[in-house]
Amino acid sequence: MYRLNQANRVLRYLSGRILLASIIFSLPGLSIGTEKPTASAKDAGYEKRTEWFRQDKFGMFIHWGIYSVPAGEWKNGKDHAEWIMLTGNIPSPEYEKFAGRFNPVKFNAREWVKLAKDAGMKYIVITSKHHDGFSMYDSSLTNYDIVEATPFKRDPMKELEAACKEAGLKFCFYYSVVDWHYPEFPAKYCQNGFHGAPNPNADLEKYVTYMKGQVKELLTNYGPIGIMWFDGGGSFSNAPMAQLIHAQEIIELIHKLQPMCIVNDRLGLPADYGTPEQFIPGQASKNLFEVCMTLNNHWGYNKYDDNWKSPETIIRNLADIAGKGGNYLLNVGPTAEGTIPEGSVKTLREVGKWMTKYGESIYETTTGPFRKLPWGRCTTKPGKLYLHVFDWPTNGKLTVPGLKNKITKAYLLDDSKAKLHVGQGDNSEPVISIPQTAPDAIDSVVVLEIEGKPEVEVTASSVQQMEDGKILLKAADATIHGDTAQYESGGGKDNIGFWTNSNDFVEWNFKVSRPGGFSVTIAFACEQGTGGSEYTVAVAGKDLSGKVRETGDWTTFVTDELGVVEIPNAGQYTLTVKPRTMPGYAVMNLKAITLVPVRK
Repeated sequence: MYRLNQANRVLRYLSGRILLASIIFSLPGLSIGTEKPTASAKDAGYEKRTEWFRQDKFGMFIHWGIYSVPAGEWKNGKDHAEWIMLTGNIPSPEYEKFAGRFNPVKFNAREWVKLAKDAGMKYIVITSKHHDGFSMYDSSLTNYDIVEATPFKRDPMKELEAACKEAGLKFCFYYSVVDWHYPEFPAKYCQNGFHGAPNPNADLEKYVTYMKGQVKELLTNYGPIGIMWFDGGGSFSNAPMAQLIHAQEIIELIHKLQPMCIVNDRLGLPADYGTPEQFIPGQASKNLFEVCMTLNNHWGYNKYDDNWKSPETIIRNLADIAGKGGNYLLNVGPTAEGTIPEGSVKTLREVGKWMTKYGESIYETTTGPFRKLPWGRCTTKPGKLYLHVFDWPTNGKLTVPGLKNKITKAYLLDDSKAKLHVGQGDNSEPVISIPQTAPDAIDSVVVLEIEGKPEVEVTASSVQQMEDGKILLKAADATIHGDTAQYESGGGKDNIGFWTNSNDFVEWNFKVSRPGGFSVTIAFACEQGTGGSEYTVAVAGKDLSGKVRETGDWTTFVTDELGVVEIPNAGQYTLTVKPRTMPGYAVMNLKAITLVPVRK
């Protein structure tokens, strides 16, 4: 995965424009892209081989390798991880010394698998070889592997595969397309042209033969493999990767060896599913996708990184992703001793407690029918809607905006299974009578049993005026139009970012019950050297102009007042934010628009 420093910040935005047109999710490790999934290569066996993936929803990603030995620290830097060979500019002879110090004597495959299972995860994807070229399994094609090059002398992949089989979890492999160590991988195709021992006579065809051989080993020696999860990490910039690495031949090899193995979208060709990285798409998708995300700020182990995501963030992300038809692949980075950091363990155990009670609302569900909901998210099964209520109404009334189906039964998805009364509110919208206190502090689930397929009035408003008269239009509630802008969360972010196309714009639909004059404010962030974008906020027939000022970085948010608008009547309204100029490489990170009543 890609760890970026300040020198690479422009690449974080612009590199996505140089990929093949068939790759419409982010560059591997770059968190770039659109909300569109990679088009699936739906052959005759597609539905059958992806059935488990559509049902399981939640998996554990594991980034583990000899890069865990320096634990993120090299010379004067402490922000390295699995990319330390490149970010530390470490030559191969120097980097190889980490292998001699890698002896994970505390590794216990059953403990790792039990942690995943107890967290509610159904599959595991682990790095068999990362960009550094070190094989974490017993490969007959190289001596640069965990059995022959380390004091450990064991094959942890064999042990993990056995533990997964015993526990009933799917076992899957990550495999890096790029290789900074193998002598036949040309440096010109590496990220930033880096190679640990560049060979001017490197022959990519020889490397492809090696890569195919390793893929064959992984699919021959470790039982049934659920996924081959490829990653290029931003390599092959401006080059036809799929053609150069014979991607179609690799896919055909996989399907020949294991017809039920699915393949992600990072070989440069349409694949079984897409892989948005470190962000959740803003809209539901008709195609399969899997959000991969870190638990802290790094993929591989960094001993200084204790910025763990909270159980609340993970659980709500999971409900959001499942409600959009996707899977959640959540990463842990084990230590060189073979243990999973306690920060990861604590969070996953809390997530597991929630999944034990509410897993029914995640597993085997499909996309919810609502475009936006003011209080949370929705997942579905035939005849059922699972309402994930993040913001529990204090008035004891849960409005289900726009739902047209007849509700035959409503109840809480908890130990009580308490039945709930269903009434009607404005516009004949269902209103569920709920307890004053939320059953769960993070995500309470209300189940609606309905007649027929879900039908929702698309003009229904998702944002309501608050009791104090304010109208808060949050980034998470916006509809995004365009190819680059996307909602992102985590790491101090809760905003619309990666807004690199000035033709993209965002809009909100909201309902006004108490009209009048409103002061309009905007909350945003903008990195130093990127400011100056001009934009227009349009609402209720009036245009307000603004200019983005630099706030220091992409997570330092400030608020500007844009002016006053008059909303004369109660009813439905739309507010849009559209760029007019973009002198930098991005418009801004937009957190919220707030309309505050003006007292006369």
